[in-house]
Amino acid sequence: MKEKKEMTVVKKMMIALVGGLAVGLLFLFLRENVISEEGWVTVNKLLFQDITVAEGVGAIGIFYIIGQIFMKGLQMAIVPLVLVSLSLAMCSISNSTKLGRIAGRTLLGFFGFYVCGAALGCLVAFGVKSLGLFNVTLPSEGIAEAATIDAFNPLAVVVNAVPSNIVSAASTNNSILAIVVVAIILGLCLNQMGEKAAPLKNVLENLSDVINMYLSFLINKVGPIAIFCLISRTFAIYGVEYLAPVAAYVVSAMLTLFALVVTLYPLGIWITTGLNPVKFLKKIAKVGVFGFSTNSSAACLPLNTRTCLDELGCSKEITSFVLPTGMTINMNGTTVMHMFAVTFIATSAGIEVTPANMIVMAFLSICAAAGTPAIPIAGTTMIFTVLSGMGWTTEACLIGYALIVAINRPVEMALLPLNVIGDAAVNVIVNAKEGELNKKMYNS
Repeated sequence: MKEKKEMTVVKKMMIALVGGLAVGLLFLFLRENVISEEGWVTVNKLLFQDITVAEGVGAIGIFYIIGQIFMKGLQMAIVPLVLVSLSLAMCSISNSTKLGRIAGRTLLGFFGFYVCGAALGCLVAFGVKSLGLFNVTLPSEGIAEAATIDAFNPLAVVVNAVPSNIVSAASTNNSILAIVVVAIILGLCLNQMGEKAAPLKNVLENLSDVINMYLSFLINKVGPIAIFCLISRTFAIYGVEYLAPVAAYVVSAMLTLFALVVTLYPLGIWITTGLNPVKFLKKIAKVGVFGFSTNSSAACLPLNTRTCLDELGCSKEITSFVLPTGMTINMNGTTVMHMFAVTFIATSAGIEVTPANMIVMAFLSICAAAGTPAIPIAGTTMIFTVLSGMGWTTEACLIGYALIVAINRPVEMALLPLNVIGDAAVNVIVNAKEGELNKKMYNS
């Protein structure tokens, strides 16, 4: 008797995504048209309520609990994964010339895509603004909350990249750039020590195996259920009353982000390597779906790594360097979103946004995005960094910012595929340029 073939994780995630979307929209319809306000309070407490806030006392929040356990389980592995994988990558590249070449090509690839993404984001955002679609009436609530956000100089990222306390940096997912610096230093020292460092290197390799086994289980077995719960809850609790006032911003930003995913990176691969871009898109699509669902670059790292190694033909040596680095500094989707969000906020506050303004915005956004933690909602928080850098911190701007914070969840979800697929694209390009890409596997 022929054994039944187990469903792939890609199919499971697609089913979870579509199912979650359908269930979320169903609950949204029921809330708006069928269920009474009292009835919805009961449903919300049972399924969707955030149980960690004051309103969640006495609630069950089944979907919230499942989604949060999954996300926290992924985030728990971020610091050890980056530290171990990047350290081992530094160890494995014994040729210092090759290491410098790989690092240079990696940074050049990310910066090139940053500039292209920001430029296209500026063009579309300026076009939408010029059509008058960003002229909205701002709500009056939320001023106090927005006004309490501190100003921040994007160049502080450079200083904060070098931690004064390793333990403190490793204790939070908000200091991933510092962990990258520590991992690079550790890897380079182990590389120079040679055989003397073999015991520690063995420990790191064993730890890497443990982390990968844990993440494989979490993604394959728990991931589809959690994605269903996350998507359902998102569309059930964020209703039309939030999206209607800023539909132009949400729709234009999301369409631009999705368009860039299927054009920018495939074209970049084709132009720089001559490889078939369609093959890349087909194989990397599941990573984009996973990024859209989890809303975290860090959560996508294990699946992205496995796809690059097992399907795109990238070498483990280069992948171990490029992907953790990209997860940390490549927030291209965040920069594109910033172009729309800041343009929308400034226009709605009565500020005339010029092309010259947008060039400065793009520079500030790239600096801010490179230091954005690879965790959900971090990109939205960094919008204020760009506003502060532009000097657009009037009361009207703060109201506009508060509105964006309230409705930005769909756009945050849409920008993640651009980030994680960009990591894989640069990885393929660097592997091809180094002559280490398995083209037979890539084209299979």
